[in-house]
Amino acid sequence: MDLQAHGNVATEEAFLANALFGQGLPHEAEDHLWEAGLSYHLDEVAEKHLQEAQALAPDHAAVLIGLYRFYFYKGRLAEALEVAKRCLVKAAQENGFASDWRRVVAVDAGFAAYENILPRFFLFSLKGYAYLQMRLGNLAAGHEAVVKLLELDPSDKIGARVLLDVLNRMGQDDD
Repeated sequence: MDLQAHGNVATEEAFLANALFGQGLPHEAEDHLWEAGLSYHLDEVAEKHLQEAQALAPDHAAVLIGLYRFYFYKGRLAEALEVAKRCLVKAAQENGFASDWRRVVAVDAGFAAYENILPRFFLFSLKGYAYLQMRLGNLAAGHEAVVKLLELDPSDKIGARVLLDVLNRMGQDDD
């Protein structure tokens, strides 16, 4: 399955992580995230730094995004999905949404305004969740999340339609 929809997500996740860094992240946890980035090519070292950051700030968005990116780009998709689920819970809490993403509705936040960081964090978390569900073969769960993304973001600023297009093309010849 060729899903290039995730292409811009790395840049967007970095922006979100940076935007959320200054909000209560202990300096030591930030140092561990920095060291994890510098040692990314050394899996065990980078993961150890991420675990240390997580121990210091277990539910901080920047730590969760760091963990998600590490697992995702290392091809550890099941672990990335678990972190995406934690991101959804964190984003729902931060936004005052229902704890079940299926119950979030468009009027719950200014989803249309791309500069609204907290609602955007929720959308990106849901997009990561949808994408990983698809990659792991859980197509129904992925489809459900993509439909919710398009309901919350009908102008598709987040790029969910690409995922829906992939789902719709599955099983068709690539002529």
